[in-house]
Amino acid sequence: MPSIRDLKKDVNFVLGDIIEAVYIWEAGSGNKESEEGTVIIDKAIAVFDELMGKIHQKEVKDSKAHFKDIRSQLEVKATELVEELNNLAS
Repeated sequence: MPSIRDLKKDVNFVLGDIIEAVYIWEAGSGNKESEEGTVIIDKAIAVFDELMGKIHQKEVKDSKAHFKDIRSQLEVKATELVEELNNLAS
């Protein structure tokens, strides 16, 4: 099983890349600090806070299942954010 440190890095990198993609979209489209971009960034930060809170839970019965669930939540929520970003680009 991958380490907790790797899971934290994955959360950080995936959501950081989404935020960076929003900034790139804003720069490319001329919509500096757009409302749509701000909403996606705020959602990404909320997902980061939520997942990190779950990673740091101390009282977990089945840690392997717990971290597997966190990884799947990251995948689902990141996909949703990327779809929102793709909708902005089109």
